[in-house]
Amino acid sequence: MKHEGSRCGSAALTAALAVLPAALFVASLGLGPYALGPMEVAHIVVGKALGMPLPYDALAVNVVWQVRLPRVMAAMLVGAGLAVAGAVFQGVFRNPLASPYTLGVSNGAGFGAALAIVLSLGGASIQAFAIAFGLAAVGLTFLFAARSRQSTVALVLSGMLVGSLFASLVALLKFTADPTEKLPQIVYWIMGSLSGTGFDELLRIAPLYAVCMAVLVACRWRVNVLSVGDHEARSFGVDVRRDRGVLVAAASALAALAVSVSGIIGWVGIVVPHLARMLVGPDFRRLVPAAVSLGASYLMVIDDACRSFVAAEVPIGVVTGIVGVPLFLYFIFKGRVSW
Repeated sequence: MKHEGSRCGSAALTAALAVLPAALFVASLGLGPYALGPMEVAHIVVGKALGMPLPYDALAVNVVWQVRLPRVMAAMLVGAGLAVAGAVFQGVFRNPLASPYTLGVSNGAGFGAALAIVLSLGGASIQAFAIAFGLAAVGLTFLFAARSRQSTVALVLSGMLVGSLFASLVALLKFTADPTEKLPQIVYWIMGSLSGTGFDELLRIAPLYAVCMAVLVACRWRVNVLSVGDHEARSFGVDVRRDRGVLVAAASALAALAVSVSGIIGWVGIVVPHLARMLVGPDFRRLVPAAVSLGASYLMVIDDACRSFVAAEVPIGVVTGIVGVPLFLYFIFKGRVSW
């Protein structure tokens, strides 16, 4: 009976994690100064997608389709991507503090975006520079750690050094940027924001994002093996160097793609994996899908608060920091910080 009750509880939790992002997606499309009900939102989205005539004024249709839909989709993609990347980093490196910042991905992407802004390049170039320098930061991290025997520790320390290097380079660009035009753009981008996100930005990252997410979801059982240690993983016949390289590369690319859309958003990659672990346990076969659901839901809720409950929109990266720190302290006090 106890086993049967546990199975029922697990099924209910799985169903809740599947429904939660969908429910928040519809609710988020209706939130804002121009409020709309769930049925109105669903009717507009489905009707617009199918090219059907809609019994709503043009303002309502444009607000939902042109403004809120790409923004909410971006919140889902960015939240899920950062959460999954953080979960994989924590398992592969066996470090509860691992996140997309660990390998310098976020700061590298931030430098790339800042450089594109200083060079007066367009939105597509800003995204491309952010992705390229985010991946370049990972390459430098692996290069610095290549000769170390303690590969896991060396990678984490090298990532911290590379991240600090790119953060200093961003500060240098801010110092030299035009204070009336370029500097505000750099500062706002680094603080993180989803305002102004359009379908073009999402379409540019969609193919590679889908590939990286598919790789991490399909190979999530390998994180279980790597998380027990290199020696034990080799005893199971796992090629540790190859598998770790594939997982880290996919997670790093996923984080760089997310940052290229939203700017630097902290704490999602640290807090959400621990929250998912509290709910479903340490098995990455369940943890990664849970991180997808909770990451998407978490960032949608934060973005809703940023654009709905204050007169002037607060950068989302600021709010994730304000919310993330006390959440992580709560996990520490409850003894829930583990990999």
